[in-house]
Amino acid sequence: MSPMPQPNILIIMTDQHRPDHTGFGGNRVVQTPHLDALAKKSMRFDQAHVANPICMPNRSSIFTSRMPSLHGTRYNGIALDWRVETFPRIFKNAGYHTAHLGKCHLQNMNVMASVAKRQTDQMAPGDAINFSHYPPGWDDYENLARHKQERVQMPLDYYGFTEVDLVVAHSDQCGGHYYQWLLDQGVDPTTIQGETGAWPYDSPSHMTRRTRTPVELYPTHYITEVASSFLQTRAKQPDTPFLAVVSYPDPHHPFTPPGKYFDMYSPADFSLPDTYRDTHTHSAPHYQKAIKQGPSGLRRGVNMFAPTESELREMGAKEYGMISMIDDSIGAIVGQLESLGLSENTIVVFTSDHGDMFGDHGVMLKGGMHYAGCTRVPLLVHVPGNQPGSTGSLVSSLDLGPTLLAQAGLSAVYGMQGIDATPLLTDSTATIRDEIFIEEDQLNDILQVGTPLRMRTVITEDTRLTVYQGYDGIELFDLREDPNEMHNRVDDKVLQAQMTERLMRTLMETNDLSPKPTAFA
Repeated sequence: MSPMPQPNILIIMTDQHRPDHTGFGGNRVVQTPHLDALAKKSMRFDQAHVANPICMPNRSSIFTSRMPSLHGTRYNGIALDWRVETFPRIFKNAGYHTAHLGKCHLQNMNVMASVAKRQTDQMAPGDAINFSHYPPGWDDYENLARHKQERVQMPLDYYGFTEVDLVVAHSDQCGGHYYQWLLDQGVDPTTIQGETGAWPYDSPSHMTRRTRTPVELYPTHYITEVASSFLQTRAKQPDTPFLAVVSYPDPHHPFTPPGKYFDMYSPADFSLPDTYRDTHTHSAPHYQKAIKQGPSGLRRGVNMFAPTESELREMGAKEYGMISMIDDSIGAIVGQLESLGLSENTIVVFTSDHGDMFGDHGVMLKGGMHYAGCTRVPLLVHVPGNQPGSTGSLVSSLDLGPTLLAQAGLSAVYGMQGIDATPLLTDSTATIRDEIFIEEDQLNDILQVGTPLRMRTVITEDTRLTVYQGYDGIELFDLREDPNEMHNRVDDKVLQAQMTERLMRTLMETNDLSPKPTAFA
């Protein structure tokens, strides 16, 4: 099928959301009827993986279609380069009205600025990249403190987005333009946000709390209302197609579902993963340390930890509540597309920036973990007129931009590394990739080997290999015989050699080809 003429494109994103924490992903507890309905009319990608399992790097990879080592946002804490080309900008330059509504996270939130400063102060003075010629404040648009002080005016081109309404951070403690909206409602955010504003609640987990933020003031509701207003405006201007990203900060931790969603699920209904009791006999040191420390381990921030059964069930129940609230919001947005007469010419995408271990292999959250719980994401693409289905073809976060550009009859730019997945939208048996390449760098020495974490992974249809800098051990899994990644094949030297060669070739293929040469010197 040829691309629709100038289709609208609506991308709905969640934050830190596993595909199996949806009904269409096989979960029989969490209620996501609206997402399930969308899945029934979409192509469902069952092997969609990230380019990096951390927020800022992978969001930047989604919009640039480039690996983190190329676009420069290698970990949380590096704002995406102002100059980089994005697929929203290509749409913008082609006459589309582009908008980002909700959590963007292409720049720093500055939540842990003092911690980051201590770490960066230990690095060499100066930097090989000089940003001094950039406009003052170019990397300060998502700063939580700034949004508390003023109603931040966004530039006319924010990485390709002409209309931007930001919700910054997570759960019931969000800021951004949303913070100023709370003030407009006559609400003092400090009285309803975060731990100090929460209702008393005896929780077995430090990651859950009973928020005082009511449903009608919660970030999910705010984003949905902003998206609704946006669609109403665009429906009055049918001659200008739109590309809109509606991005929810949930169900990222901490888990704070408001109102009726707080008690929507019982902890007893959350099933422990089959791999929960993994002993990590052949795993890297950070897994072994987390399991050994157990309940006494580090329990704050974004660090991996090993939850008890009661903690995990409590977190699961509350995360499900957040997901169901998002699902209700998605139902409202998709319903509005239909009522406004936009649905027949709007491509709808649902995805997330990365996953969460959520008890897989006995651990929680993300960071230094390339199990499928962190690297796989939900991905639905609904193209009006296309037959729905599901595909097991490997696809990367890099592929979203080139695919949507192709659907609009536009071309990706030189240096984008994604692959146009259009063949998969009409033929679920097709394949576009032989492997997925995943990078991860961190500021912290998670492995305690004397150097900040750096790891690289290659995933094929039947095997995963992960290697670390500064640590000789590997992770090698036969995904056909061991889909749960429980048996590290460290002694299979033949398979290791094959996958090491695969990794080396992938590293070579992902070297930067941009900029283009201008002449022969």
